[in-house]
Amino acid sequence: MAELMQYEKSGRFSQREKIALRYADAIMYDPNQADDAMWAALRGEFTEPELVELGYWIGFTFGGQRWLKTLSAQQGELAAAMAAVAAQKNKV
Repeated sequence: MAELMQYEKSGRFSQREKIALRYADAIMYDPNQADDAMWAALRGEFTEPELVELGYWIGFTFGGQRWLKTLSAQQGELAAAMAAVAAQKNKV
């Protein structure tokens, strides 16, 4: 995880992965990072449909995480609640 947080300096990630992570940073934290240079780098690695799909997935995933944090939901709570409902249905 520590290396992921320093992805720009890491040798572990390809250029394609690094620009995708930079795209994620722009979507999640600072849209001002989406400058002409970033878009040129993204278009050098991804097609327009790939950029749409990647951007959608980043927004969907990050939005879901924000929503769960807003609810103060803890890891596993939803699964436990769904299992309890299923168990109740099976008793009927």
